[in-house]
Amino acid sequence: MSTHNASLIRSAMVVLVAAFVSYAVTVPAGAESQARIVRLSDVHGDVEMDKNSGAGYEKAFLNLPVTQGALLRTQNDGRAEVEFEDGSALRLTPNTTVEFKTLTLADGKHLSEVNLTAGKAYVDWLGKSGDALTLNFSREKVTLLRSAHFRVEASTALVEVAVFKGDVEVVSPGGTLDLGKKKTATFDPANADKGVLAKDFAQDAYDDWDRQASAYHDTYARNNSTPYGYGYSDLSYYGSFSNVAGYGSLWQPYFTDVGWNPFMDGAWSSYPGYGFLWVSAYPWGWMPYNYGNWVFIPGAGWMWQPGGWSGWNGTPRFVGTPPQRGFRAPTPPTAPGKTVVVGGGGRVITGTPLRGTTLITRDSAGLNVPRGSLGNLGRLNREVTKTGSIALRSTPPAYSAVGISRPSRSERSGEQRPAMNSAPSVHSSSAPASHSSGGGRPH
Repeated sequence: MSTHNASLIRSAMVVLVAAFVSYAVTVPAGAESQARIVRLSDVHGDVEMDKNSGAGYEKAFLNLPVTQGALLRTQNDGRAEVEFEDGSALRLTPNTTVEFKTLTLADGKHLSEVNLTAGKAYVDWLGKSGDALTLNFSREKVTLLRSAHFRVEASTALVEVAVFKGDVEVVSPGGTLDLGKKKTATFDPANADKGVLAKDFAQDAYDDWDRQASAYHDTYARNNSTPYGYGYSDLSYYGSFSNVAGYGSLWQPYFTDVGWNPFMDGAWSSYPGYGFLWVSAYPWGWMPYNYGNWVFIPGAGWMWQPGGWSGWNGTPRFVGTPPQRGFRAPTPPTAPGKTVVVGGGGRVITGTPLRGTTLITRDSAGLNVPRGSLGNLGRLNREVTKTGSIALRSTPPAYSAVGISRPSRSERSGEQRPAMNSAPSVHSSSAPASHSSGGGRPH
Protein backbone atom coordinates (compact mmCIF):
# COMPACT_ATOMS: atom_id res chain seq x y z
CA MET A 1 0.00 0.00 0.00
CA SER A 2 1.36 3.43 -0.96
CA THR A 3 2.10 6.12 1.62
CA HIS A 4 -0.53 8.31 -0.03
CA ASN A 5 -3.24 5.65 0.29
CA ALA A 6 -2.28 4.86 3.88
CA SER A 7 -2.59 8.55 4.69
CA LEU A 8 -6.03 8.68 3.12
CA ILE A 9 -7.18 5.68 5.13
CA ARG A 10 -5.95 7.18 8.38
CA SER A 11 -7.59 10.54 7.65
CA ALA A 12 -10.84 8.86 6.71
CA MET A 13 -11.24 7.38 10.14
CA VAL A 14 -11.47 10.77 11.87
CA VAL A 15 -14.53 11.79 9.92
CA LEU A 16 -17.63 12.00 12.11
CA VAL A 17 -21.13 11.87 10.70
CA ALA A 18 -22.91 15.21 11.21
CA ALA A 19 -26.40 14.09 10.37
CA PHE A 20 -28.34 10.93 9.74
CA VAL A 21 -31.70 10.22 8.19
CA SER A 22 -34.29 8.57 10.41
CA TYR A 23 -34.63 5.33 8.45
CA ALA A 24 -32.50 3.21 10.75
CA VAL A 25 -33.53 0.61 13.26
CA THR A 26 -30.77 0.83 15.84
CA VAL A 27 -29.88 -1.43 18.71
CA PRO A 28 -32.31 -0.73 21.59
CA ALA A 29 -30.97 1.74 24.13
CA GLY A 30 -30.79 -0.81 26.94
CA ALA A 31 -29.11 -3.36 24.71
CA GLU A 32 -26.68 -0.77 23.32
CA SER A 33 -25.13 -0.19 26.73
CA GLN A 34 -24.86 -3.87 27.73
CA ALA A 35 -25.43 -6.36 24.91
CA ARG A 36 -23.15 -6.75 21.92
CA ILE A 37 -23.39 -7.93 18.35
CA VAL A 38 -20.50 -9.65 16.58
CA ARG A 39 -20.10 -10.79 12.98
CA LEU A 40 -20.29 -14.05 11.09
CA SER A 41 -17.38 -13.08 8.85
CA ASP A 42 -16.76 -16.16 6.74
CA VAL A 43 -18.97 -19.10 5.76
CA HIS A 44 -18.10 -22.19 3.75
CA GLY A 45 -20.48 -25.04 3.10
CA ASP A 46 -23.35 -26.04 5.37
CA VAL A 47 -23.49 -23.76 8.43
CA GLU A 48 -26.55 -23.12 10.61
CA MET A 49 -27.46 -20.67 13.36
CA ASP A 50 -30.02 -20.83 16.15
CA LYS A 51 -30.73 -17.21 17.10
CA ASN A 52 -32.32 -18.17 20.41
CA SER A 53 -35.69 -17.11 19.02
CA GLY A 54 -37.49 -20.44 19.42
CA ALA A 55 -37.37 -21.12 15.68
CA GLY A 56 -34.45 -23.55 15.91
CA TYR A 57 -31.56 -23.72 13.47
CA GLU A 58 -31.68 -21.72 10.24
CA LYS A 59 -29.32 -21.49 7.26
CA ALA A 60 -26.39 -19.19 8.11
CA PHE A 61 -24.68 -16.92 5.63
CA LEU A 62 -22.03 -14.23 5.43
CA ASN A 63 -22.38 -11.10 7.59
CA LEU A 64 -25.13 -12.45 9.83
CA PRO A 65 -25.06 -10.72 13.23
CA VAL A 66 -24.24 -13.03 16.14
CA THR A 67 -25.97 -12.16 19.41
CA GLN A 68 -25.86 -13.44 22.96
CA GLY A 69 -27.47 -16.85 23.32
CA ALA A 70 -26.98 -17.81 19.68
CA LEU A 71 -25.82 -21.27 18.65
CA LEU A 72 -23.65 -21.80 15.58
CA ARG A 73 -22.94 -25.20 14.08
CA THR A 74 -21.14 -26.56 11.03
CA GLN A 75 -22.03 -29.75 9.20
CA ASN A 76 -19.76 -32.23 7.38
CA ASP A 77 -18.54 -29.68 4.80
CA GLY A 78 -19.04 -26.55 6.88
CA ARG A 79 -16.54 -24.01 8.15
CA ALA A 80 -17.17 -20.62 9.69
CA GLU A 81 -15.41 -17.61 11.20
CA VAL A 82 -16.80 -15.18 13.75
CA GLU A 83 -15.15 -11.77 14.18
CA PHE A 84 -15.27 -9.88 17.47
CA GLU A 85 -15.19 -6.09 17.67
CA ASP A 86 -11.41 -5.76 17.87
CA GLY A 87 -10.83 -8.14 14.96
CA SER A 88 -10.24 -11.24 17.08
CA ALA A 89 -11.60 -14.40 15.49
CA LEU A 90 -13.16 -17.73 16.36
CA ARG A 91 -13.02 -20.32 13.55
CA LEU A 92 -15.05 -23.52 13.39
CA THR A 93 -14.10 -26.63 11.44
CA PRO A 94 -16.68 -29.18 10.18
CA ASN A 95 -19.02 -30.82 12.69
CA THR A 96 -18.50 -28.19 15.37
CA THR A 97 -21.07 -26.47 17.60
CA VAL A 98 -20.55 -23.39 19.77
CA GLU A 99 -22.84 -21.34 22.00
CA PHE A 100 -22.29 -17.62 22.52
CA LYS A 101 -23.26 -17.73 26.16
CA THR A 102 -22.21 -14.18 27.01
CA LEU A 103 -21.63 -11.12 24.83
CA THR A 104 -21.73 -8.13 27.13
CA LEU A 105 -20.14 -4.74 27.73
CA ALA A 106 -19.08 -3.82 31.27
CA ASP A 107 -17.07 -0.74 32.24
CA GLY A 108 -16.10 -0.28 28.63
CA LYS A 109 -14.71 -3.82 28.33
CA HIS A 110 -16.04 -6.46 25.96
CA LEU A 111 -16.67 -9.68 27.85
CA SER A 112 -17.30 -12.86 25.89
CA GLU A 113 -18.01 -16.42 27.00
CA VAL A 114 -18.27 -19.17 24.41
CA ASN A 115 -19.11 -22.83 24.95
CA LEU A 116 -17.54 -25.31 22.54
CA THR A 117 -20.13 -28.08 22.73
CA ALA A 118 -18.35 -30.43 20.36
CA GLY A 119 -15.84 -30.33 17.53
CA LYS A 120 -12.74 -28.30 16.75
CA ALA A 121 -12.23 -24.53 16.92
CA TYR A 122 -9.40 -22.04 16.45
CA VAL A 123 -9.11 -18.92 18.59
CA ASP A 124 -7.06 -15.95 17.38
CA TRP A 125 -7.49 -13.52 20.28
CA LEU A 126 -5.86 -10.09 19.96
CA GLY A 127 -6.31 -9.14 23.61
CA LYS A 128 -6.89 -5.44 23.06
CA SER A 129 -8.11 -2.88 25.62
CA GLY A 130 -8.56 -5.37 28.43
CA ASP A 131 -11.30 -7.34 26.66
CA ALA A 132 -11.73 -10.91 27.91
CA LEU A 133 -12.77 -14.21 26.36
CA THR A 134 -13.63 -17.40 28.23
CA LEU A 135 -13.84 -20.57 26.17
CA ASN A 136 -15.49 -23.56 27.86
CA PHE A 137 -14.98 -27.03 26.37
CA SER A 138 -15.76 -30.42 27.90
CA ARG A 139 -14.97 -29.80 31.60
CA GLU A 140 -12.08 -27.46 30.82
CA LYS A 141 -11.90 -23.73 30.23
CA VAL A 142 -9.50 -21.06 29.05
CA THR A 143 -9.82 -17.39 30.01
CA LEU A 144 -7.89 -14.94 27.87
CA LEU A 145 -6.88 -11.44 28.95
CA ARG A 146 -3.89 -11.20 26.60
CA SER A 147 -3.30 -12.15 23.00
CA ALA A 148 -3.12 -15.83 22.13
CA HIS A 149 -3.68 -18.09 19.14
CA PHE A 150 -4.60 -21.71 19.74
CA ARG A 151 -6.67 -24.71 18.65
CA VAL A 152 -9.10 -26.74 20.77
CA GLU A 153 -10.71 -30.08 19.97
CA ALA A 154 -13.26 -31.59 22.33
CA SER A 155 -15.17 -34.87 22.34
CA THR A 156 -16.43 -37.31 24.95
CA ALA A 157 -13.26 -39.37 24.50
CA LEU A 158 -10.49 -36.79 24.34
CA VAL A 159 -9.73 -33.08 24.69
CA GLU A 160 -6.72 -31.48 23.00
CA VAL A 161 -5.31 -27.94 23.15
CA ALA A 162 -2.51 -26.78 20.84
CA VAL A 163 -0.97 -23.30 21.18
CA PHE A 164 0.45 -21.39 18.19
CA LYS A 165 1.18 -18.07 19.90
CA GLY A 166 1.07 -16.64 23.41
CA ASP A 167 0.49 -18.43 26.71
CA VAL A 168 -2.70 -20.32 27.53
CA GLU A 169 -3.79 -21.48 30.98
CA VAL A 170 -6.16 -24.44 30.88
CA VAL A 171 -8.25 -25.02 34.00
CA SER A 172 -9.69 -28.51 34.39
CA PRO A 173 -10.96 -30.80 37.18
CA GLY A 174 -7.50 -32.35 37.18
CA GLY A 175 -5.77 -29.05 37.87
CA THR A 176 -4.31 -26.11 35.96
CA LEU A 177 -1.92 -26.54 33.08
CA ASP A 178 0.12 -23.72 31.49
CA LEU A 179 0.80 -24.06 27.79
CA GLY A 180 3.32 -21.97 25.89
CA LYS A 181 3.95 -21.49 22.18
CA LYS A 182 4.18 -24.70 20.12
CA LYS A 183 2.92 -26.83 23.00
CA THR A 184 0.11 -29.39 22.90
CA ALA A 185 -1.77 -30.94 25.81
CA THR A 186 -4.41 -33.66 26.02
CA PHE A 187 -7.00 -34.22 28.73
CA ASP A 188 -8.60 -37.61 29.35
CA PRO A 189 -12.24 -37.40 30.50
CA ALA A 190 -12.02 -41.01 31.68
CA ASN A 191 -9.08 -40.21 33.95
CA ALA A 192 -10.30 -37.19 35.95
CA ASP A 193 -9.36 -34.91 33.02
CA LYS A 194 -5.69 -35.19 33.87
CA GLY A 195 -3.62 -33.05 31.50
CA VAL A 196 -0.61 -34.49 29.70
CA LEU A 197 1.90 -32.44 27.70
CA ALA A 198 2.83 -33.90 24.32
CA LYS A 199 6.47 -34.31 23.33
CA ASP A 200 5.87 -32.83 19.88
CA PHE A 201 3.60 -30.09 18.59
CA ALA A 202 0.70 -31.76 16.79
CA GLN A 203 -0.19 -30.42 13.35
CA ASP A 204 -3.77 -30.57 12.06
CA ALA A 205 -5.31 -30.67 8.60
CA TYR A 206 -7.10 -27.34 9.17
CA ASP A 207 -4.06 -25.44 10.46
CA ASP A 208 -3.34 -24.06 6.99
CA TRP A 209 -6.88 -22.72 6.65
CA ASP A 210 -6.62 -21.01 10.02
CA ARG A 211 -3.17 -19.63 9.20
CA GLN A 212 -4.38 -18.25 5.89
CA ALA A 213 -7.35 -16.54 7.52
CA SER A 214 -5.13 -14.94 10.16
CA ALA A 215 -2.68 -13.77 7.47
CA TYR A 216 -5.51 -12.10 5.56
CA HIS A 217 -6.58 -10.07 8.58
CA ASP A 218 -3.02 -9.24 9.61
CA THR A 219 -2.20 -8.03 6.10
CA TYR A 220 -5.21 -5.87 5.40
CA ALA A 221 -5.96 -4.45 8.86
CA ARG A 222 -2.55 -2.86 9.43
CA ASN A 223 -3.68 0.75 8.89
CA ASN A 224 -6.83 0.51 10.95
CA SER A 225 -7.39 3.49 13.23
CA THR A 226 -11.12 3.01 13.79
CA PRO A 227 -12.52 2.04 17.19
CA TYR A 228 -13.41 -1.35 15.69
CA GLY A 229 -11.52 -4.04 13.88
CA TYR A 230 -14.25 -6.34 12.59
CA GLY A 231 -14.72 -5.82 8.89
CA TYR A 232 -11.88 -3.37 8.41
CA SER A 233 -9.56 -5.80 6.62
CA ASP A 234 -12.29 -6.26 4.02
CA LEU A 235 -12.39 -2.51 3.37
CA SER A 236 -8.67 -2.54 2.59
CA TYR A 237 -8.93 -5.52 0.26
CA TYR A 238 -12.18 -4.77 -1.58
CA GLY A 239 -12.00 -0.99 -2.04
CA SER A 240 -10.19 2.28 -1.41
CA PHE A 241 -10.61 5.75 0.06
CA SER A 242 -10.56 9.00 -1.89
CA ASN A 243 -11.04 12.67 -0.96
CA VAL A 244 -14.36 14.18 -2.06
CA ALA A 245 -14.94 17.92 -1.80
CA GLY A 246 -17.45 18.72 0.91
CA TYR A 247 -17.34 15.23 2.42
CA GLY A 248 -13.72 14.48 3.20
CA SER A 249 -12.36 10.99 2.69
CA LEU A 250 -14.92 8.42 1.51
CA TRP A 251 -14.63 4.70 0.83
CA GLN A 252 -15.92 2.97 -2.29
CA PRO A 253 -15.77 -0.71 -3.24
CA TYR A 254 -13.96 -1.72 -6.41
CA PHE A 255 -15.98 -2.75 -9.47
CA THR A 256 -18.75 -0.16 -9.16
CA ASP A 257 -20.19 2.51 -11.45
CA VAL A 258 -22.82 5.23 -11.02
CA GLY A 259 -25.60 2.68 -11.54
CA TRP A 260 -24.57 0.46 -8.65
CA ASN A 261 -26.76 0.53 -5.53
CA PRO A 262 -25.35 -0.70 -2.18
CA PHE A 263 -28.80 -1.71 -0.94
CA MET A 264 -29.79 -4.10 -3.74
CA ASP A 265 -28.15 -7.32 -2.48
CA GLY A 266 -28.68 -8.66 1.01
CA ALA A 267 -31.33 -9.92 3.38
CA TRP A 268 -33.45 -8.87 6.34
CA SER A 269 -32.93 -11.31 9.20
CA SER A 270 -35.08 -11.24 12.33
CA TYR A 271 -33.60 -11.37 15.85
CA PRO A 272 -35.37 -11.49 19.22
CA GLY A 273 -35.20 -8.09 20.88
CA TYR A 274 -33.89 -6.37 17.76
CA GLY A 275 -36.39 -7.06 15.00
CA PHE A 276 -35.16 -7.23 11.42
CA LEU A 277 -31.49 -6.42 10.83
CA TRP A 278 -29.91 -5.83 7.43
CA VAL A 279 -27.37 -8.43 6.25
CA SER A 280 -25.31 -7.37 3.24
CA ALA A 281 -24.43 -9.97 0.59
CA TYR A 282 -21.08 -8.31 -0.19
CA PRO A 283 -17.95 -9.84 1.36
CA TRP A 284 -16.96 -6.38 2.67
CA GLY A 285 -20.50 -5.64 3.84
CA TRP A 286 -20.21 -5.26 7.61
CA MET A 287 -18.72 -1.95 8.73
CA PRO A 288 -20.23 0.24 5.95
CA TYR A 289 -23.75 -0.95 6.81
CA ASN A 290 -23.55 -0.82 10.59
CA TYR A 291 -21.63 2.42 11.14
CA GLY A 292 -21.44 5.77 9.35
CA ASN A 293 -23.59 6.46 6.32
CA TRP A 294 -23.74 6.14 2.56
CA VAL A 295 -23.85 9.16 0.28
CA PHE A 296 -24.50 9.36 -3.45
CA ILE A 297 -21.91 11.49 -5.27
CA PRO A 298 -23.05 12.62 -8.74
CA GLY A 299 -20.72 11.27 -11.39
CA ALA A 300 -19.03 8.86 -8.94
CA GLY A 301 -21.87 6.83 -7.44
CA TRP A 302 -22.42 5.59 -3.90
CA MET A 303 -19.61 5.99 -1.37
CA TRP A 304 -19.37 5.28 2.35
CA GLN A 305 -18.56 7.93 4.96
CA PRO A 306 -17.07 6.42 8.15
CA GLY A 307 -18.12 7.57 11.59
CA GLY A 308 -21.07 7.19 13.93
CA TRP A 309 -19.07 4.82 16.12
CA SER A 310 -21.23 5.38 19.23
CA GLY A 311 -24.14 3.33 17.90
CA TRP A 312 -24.66 0.16 15.87
CA ASN A 313 -27.12 0.45 12.99
CA GLY A 314 -29.51 -2.37 12.22
CA THR A 315 -30.63 -0.61 9.03
CA PRO A 316 -28.17 1.03 6.60
CA ARG A 317 -28.12 4.85 6.71
CA PHE A 318 -27.60 7.39 3.96
CA VAL A 319 -27.50 11.16 3.70
CA GLY A 320 -27.92 13.62 0.88
CA THR A 321 -29.95 13.14 -2.27
CA PRO A 322 -30.12 9.61 -3.69
CA PRO A 323 -30.63 8.90 -7.40
CA GLN A 324 -34.10 10.00 -8.47
CA ARG A 325 -34.77 7.13 -10.83
CA GLY A 326 -36.24 4.04 -9.19
CA PHE A 327 -34.48 4.40 -5.83
CA ARG A 328 -36.02 2.86 -2.71
CA ALA A 329 -34.63 3.44 0.75
CA PRO A 330 -33.65 0.26 2.66
CA THR A 331 -36.72 -0.46 4.77
CA PRO A 332 -37.12 -3.50 7.06
CA PRO A 333 -40.23 -5.69 6.76
CA THR A 334 -43.08 -4.70 9.03
CA ALA A 335 -44.34 -8.17 9.92
CA PRO A 336 -42.23 -10.56 12.00
CA GLY A 337 -41.11 -13.71 10.25
CA LYS A 338 -38.28 -15.54 8.57
CA THR A 339 -35.37 -14.10 6.62
CA VAL A 340 -36.44 -11.92 3.69
CA VAL A 341 -33.99 -12.03 0.79
CA VAL A 342 -33.24 -8.97 -1.34
CA GLY A 343 -31.47 -9.59 -4.65
CA GLY A 344 -28.46 -11.84 -4.09
CA GLY A 345 -28.70 -12.27 -0.34
CA GLY A 346 -28.12 -15.49 1.56
CA ARG A 347 -25.09 -16.72 -0.40
CA VAL A 348 -22.46 -19.05 1.02
CA ILE A 349 -19.38 -20.80 -0.35
CA THR A 350 -19.22 -24.59 -0.51
CA GLY A 351 -16.23 -26.85 -0.59
CA THR A 352 -17.30 -28.47 -3.87
CA PRO A 353 -14.72 -27.81 -6.62
CA LEU A 354 -16.02 -26.10 -9.75
CA ARG A 355 -13.88 -25.54 -12.82
CA GLY A 356 -14.67 -22.57 -15.03
CA THR A 357 -14.36 -18.80 -14.99
CA THR A 358 -15.49 -15.89 -12.88
CA LEU A 359 -16.77 -12.85 -14.76
CA ILE A 360 -16.19 -9.62 -12.82
CA THR A 361 -18.17 -6.65 -14.10
CA ARG A 362 -18.06 -2.96 -13.28
CA ASP A 363 -21.28 -3.23 -11.22
CA SER A 364 -20.46 -6.37 -9.21
CA ALA A 365 -18.81 -4.57 -6.23
CA GLY A 366 -16.79 -7.66 -5.30
CA LEU A 367 -19.73 -10.04 -5.10
CA ASN A 368 -18.50 -13.63 -5.59
CA VAL A 369 -14.87 -12.70 -4.89
CA PRO A 370 -13.70 -14.59 -1.77
CA ARG A 371 -11.41 -12.53 0.41
CA GLY A 372 -7.75 -12.50 -0.50
CA SER A 373 -8.33 -14.74 -3.50
CA LEU A 374 -7.30 -12.48 -6.39
CA GLY A 375 -4.32 -10.55 -5.06
CA ASN A 376 -4.35 -6.86 -5.97
CA LEU A 377 -7.99 -5.94 -6.67
CA GLY A 378 -6.99 -2.34 -7.41
CA ARG A 379 -5.20 -3.51 -10.55
CA LEU A 380 -8.19 -5.59 -11.65
CA ASN A 381 -10.51 -2.68 -10.92
CA ARG A 382 -8.58 -0.45 -13.31
CA GLU A 383 -8.89 -3.09 -16.02
CA VAL A 384 -12.64 -3.51 -15.44
CA THR A 385 -13.11 0.27 -15.54
CA LYS A 386 -11.53 0.32 -19.01
CA THR A 387 -13.15 -2.74 -20.54
CA GLY A 388 -16.43 -3.27 -18.67
CA SER A 389 -15.58 -6.77 -17.45
CA ILE A 390 -12.85 -9.37 -17.07
CA ALA A 391 -13.06 -13.16 -17.06
CA LEU A 392 -10.86 -14.97 -14.54
CA ARG A 393 -10.03 -18.61 -15.02
CA SER A 394 -10.56 -20.72 -11.92
CA THR A 395 -7.12 -22.19 -11.35
CA PRO A 396 -7.04 -24.09 -9.04
CA PRO A 397 -10.71 -25.19 -9.07
CA ALA A 398 -13.05 -22.80 -7.29
CA TYR A 399 -15.79 -23.17 -4.72
CA SER A 400 -19.33 -22.97 -6.07
CA ALA A 401 -21.93 -20.56 -4.76
CA VAL A 402 -25.11 -22.05 -3.35
CA GLY A 403 -28.18 -20.72 -1.67
CA ILE A 404 -30.70 -18.35 -3.16
CA SER A 405 -29.48 -17.39 -6.60
CA ARG A 406 -29.26 -13.78 -7.68
CA PRO A 407 -31.31 -12.38 -10.58
CA SER A 408 -28.07 -11.07 -12.09
CA ARG A 409 -27.59 -8.08 -14.32
CA SER A 410 -24.67 -9.91 -15.93
CA GLU A 411 -23.35 -13.45 -15.92
CA ARG A 412 -21.35 -14.39 -12.82
CA SER A 413 -20.15 -17.98 -12.64
CA GLY A 414 -17.72 -19.70 -10.32
CA GLU A 415 -15.68 -18.48 -7.37
CA GLN A 416 -11.93 -18.54 -6.78
CA ARG A 417 -10.39 -20.73 -4.14
CA PRO A 418 -9.11 -18.41 -1.40
CA ALA A 419 -5.35 -18.13 -1.87
CA MET A 420 -3.26 -15.18 -0.77
CA ASN A 421 -1.41 -13.41 -3.60
CA SER A 422 -2.67 -15.72 -6.33
CA ALA A 423 -2.20 -14.68 -9.95
CA PRO A 424 -5.33 -15.54 -11.96
CA SER A 425 -5.40 -15.57 -15.73
CA VAL A 426 -7.18 -12.41 -16.96
CA HIS A 427 -9.25 -12.15 -20.14
CA SER A 428 -10.64 -8.70 -20.96
CA SER A 429 -13.91 -7.95 -22.71
CA SER A 430 -14.59 -4.68 -24.50
CA ALA A 431 -18.34 -5.06 -24.17
CA PRO A 432 -19.73 -2.82 -21.44
CA ALA A 433 -21.30 -4.66 -18.55
CA SER A 434 -25.02 -4.28 -18.15
CA HIS A 435 -26.08 -2.55 -14.96
CA SER A 436 -28.97 -1.21 -13.01
CA SER A 437 -30.19 2.34 -13.40
CA GLY A 438 -29.59 2.84 -9.69
CA GLY A 439 -32.86 1.60 -8.28
CA GLY A 440 -32.99 -1.07 -5.65
CA ARG A 441 -34.96 -4.25 -6.17
CA PRO A 442 -38.40 -4.51 -4.55
CA HIS A 443 -38.21 -5.81 -1.01
